[in-house]
Amino acid sequence: MAQNLALGIMLAGAVFMFLAAVGLVRMPDLFTRMHANTKSATLGIGLLMVGTALFFDNVTTTTRALAIMIFLFVTVPVGAHLIGRAAYFAGVPLWEGTLSDELRGLYDVETHELIGEGD
Repeated sequence: MAQNLALGIMLAGAVFMFLAAVGLVRMPDLFTRMHANTKSATLGIGLLMVGTALFFDNVTTTTRALAIMIFLFVTVPVGAHLIGRAAYFAGVPLWEGTLSDELRGLYDVETHELIGEGD
């Protein structure tokens, strides 16, 4: 029973990983591609690790799967933020269908620091 549950969770993780790959190919600009890839791939890896921990059902595998999940859930959003920020400063164009650019005019181009509205 636990193995069937683990396989179902791993299948769900594989589906999310597939959706991340589709999002990487289909989205129109870098920022939406990063969003699709970061969210779906992180959830997919998390589900794969939970399924792995349930399937093998021993302490060492569960500990390793938990460590991988914690590491990815901490590092992937930070990495995506840094890549997105660098791309924005480098002038990577937004998709023409983007409704608003909330950062336009709020960053100092020289220092790359956020300019507060009260400054």
